[in-house]
Amino acid sequence: MDDLEGDFLLEVNKYKRLFHITNKFHSSLDVDILIGELFITLQEVYPNFSYYLLLSQDTHSHSDLPIIDLEYDGENIAAINAYVLGIVQFEYSIVEKHVILYAPLKGRQGIYGVLQVIAPNTAEFPDTEVEFITLLAGCAGSALENAQLYQQSRRAIADLELINETSHRLNSNLRLAETMTFMSEQIISSFEAEEVGFFLFSQDQENIKVLPGSTTYFFTKQARIYIDYIKEKIQKGNEPLFIGDITLPSFKNIKNFHSIIAIPIIQSENLKGFSIIMHQTPYFFSFETFKLLQSLLHHSSLALTNSMLREELEKLVITDHLTKLHSRKFLDEKIQNSMKKDEEGTFILIDIDNFKEINDTYGHQIGDELLIQVANLIKGNIRGNDVGARWGGEELAIYLPLVPLDVGTTIAERLVEKVSTSSSPHITVSCGVSYWNKERLDSYKYLFKRADEALYLAKGTGKNKVVTQEDNIKVS
Repeated sequence: MDDLEGDFLLEVNKYKRLFHITNKFHSSLDVDILIGELFITLQEVYPNFSYYLLLSQDTHSHSDLPIIDLEYDGENIAAINAYVLGIVQFEYSIVEKHVILYAPLKGRQGIYGVLQVIAPNTAEFPDTEVEFITLLAGCAGSALENAQLYQQSRRAIADLELINETSHRLNSNLRLAETMTFMSEQIISSFEAEEVGFFLFSQDQENIKVLPGSTTYFFTKQARIYIDYIKEKIQKGNEPLFIGDITLPSFKNIKNFHSIIAIPIIQSENLKGFSIIMHQTPYFFSFETFKLLQSLLHHSSLALTNSMLREELEKLVITDHLTKLHSRKFLDEKIQNSMKKDEEGTFILIDIDNFKEINDTYGHQIGDELLIQVANLIKGNIRGNDVGARWGGEELAIYLPLVPLDVGTTIAERLVEKVSTSSSPHITVSCGVSYWNKERLDSYKYLFKRADEALYLAKGTGKNKVVTQEDNIKVS
């Protein structure tokens, strides 16, 4: 076999490898596999050469493969020209006695990187080698493009599924707390956020309320610096915020969050609140994440608004408009439920003494203000699971589930004293207290009746006092 025939066979084998690698490229949509196959072919064809892949987007893990990021502001002008112009570039080094070829990885829609091939002890690349490497780089670019388009379509499908699932769940009449919790879980799962918060403005937009479903961090004092910063920005522009590396005053041993996305919650063109997602790592969230979160909250905003409106309406139904205590209907239901499941409970019926004279003397507006004063004292003297209610007219009521009679009586006495010492204009109240437990047959109807009788006795024996009715009436 002469040299000419040997060279011909070598060229045939090279192009057989090119055909083989092209088939492999188009049989896989995994970027890492594609890059691995490219380097295997280079090692087989050019075992004495060095090569690197300069990629414009780091969308691969590539472990120990010779891959580096393509820096647009770097000093490697030949590599940048190959990427920008889409034409093979050369770089010669007389001192180091090598030549470098830069072949663009071109697809139909763009250029995805540059293949750098370093030939040692060579003054110039032969045209046949330039052609082969160019074809190989072109096949790799086309395969990378297909893989990236596939990955983008997969992400788009996943994004649509996320929006569809979230919208479907949120439109299934969830309570506000359930709605916010579900949203928080979806965002943490989908975007790997460390903290997620939802905030609602007061009517004057001066104050904000952290909604249930927010991560616990947003209920701490440390979160206020981030909440206040975002609140001011959102109020100024009503626009979403995408912050890659924020630096706010730091505190010792306190988490510092650098990556922040904030989305305003808009209802009928009015700013109602906003959401925040945060991560400690700078530039953690991609712009695609920012756009997806905007879309997710836009599609979910109607359901969020409906949840808020529904609970506002429910609150109006069960709340007395003047005192902001619960309604009598709500109180009745709570006591009936308590008598079915609890062991005991105490009921306090409260009446403002000489209320008609107060109205006649000061007017109904002052009378209403005094009712509000007593209602506020009630709110300040009961627990979260206790129920304060407007019984009717100038009568108010308190129900204390799982509270024994002596403790309930003490609470009533404390209320009588506070009204007497802090009301303005000065007024007093009388209280009737009744009690039930599971050891004896009882009903909420007779519980009310006993309290009413005790209150009648308090009013008839001097007022400004507490009367407790058990089997016998005790005055205190």
